[in-house]
Amino acid sequence: MSVALSGLVDSHCHLDLIDLKDYPEGMAQLMAATAAAGVSHMLCIGVDLQSFPAVLALAERYPHVHCTVGAHPLHKDSGSPSCAELVALAQHPRVVAIGETGLDYFYAKGDTSWQRDSFAEHIAAAKETGLPLVIHTRDAREDTIAMLRDLGEGKVRGVLHCFTEDLAMAEQAIELGFYISISGIVTFANAEPLREVVRALPLERLLIETDAPWLAPVPHRGKQNEPRFVADVARFVADLKQIPATEIVSITRDNFFTLFNKAKPV
Repeated sequence: MSVALSGLVDSHCHLDLIDLKDYPEGMAQLMAATAAAGVSHMLCIGVDLQSFPAVLALAERYPHVHCTVGAHPLHKDSGSPSCAELVALAQHPRVVAIGETGLDYFYAKGDTSWQRDSFAEHIAAAKETGLPLVIHTRDAREDTIAMLRDLGEGKVRGVLHCFTEDLAMAEQAIELGFYISISGIVTFANAEPLREVVRALPLERLLIETDAPWLAPVPHRGKQNEPRFVADVARFVADLKQIPATEIVSITRDNFFTLFNKAKPV
């Protein structure tokens, strides 16, 4: 029987996109279930400016939820905010990071210069505000690291979320001051290469997340993902690192508040 966990932090979720069909009492009921599973804090991620008010409203309503402001690299039709827009919105006390931003050459086909332009604006905003970047990267290893190094000028920090790339990229990101966040993908049957990466990652640069409502971990595959399932990610990562799950919870919680230092624990 699994030991109950407490103090879990879901470092990346999309609360505003979760279908509440299983929660007839709405978001409050989902929050109660999340708390019962031992989750103490969540970071709700902004993916475009159109949905940002809904994201911010959740962070304003729940003291244990913080949020970010940014534009996902696959949301071309939503438009890309300027550095000035991001900086202005990031002044809100509940906004603790810039993003989700980055580069995705796996799904985006053809001209991807717009992604790089948008990423550059987000990097500039992170430099100006001093807030960390939340980065989505897929099949864009060289360009992602090069832009962080060249445009960040050693003045930006952040996290590569839902990491699925190789150890070499993780090590380069860590050298630049970034953390690596592991999602439920690590539990998937075909994810042995990622498991090898996780075994090698330094604990002091590790975060865990759900990316809810997507990518539910085993044993919840096929279901909608929820922040409470971050407990399953924690237990799985603990097994890979051969340490108690309670230690993974403590380490990733401390790492979260070290990186997102505008966020204060409740």
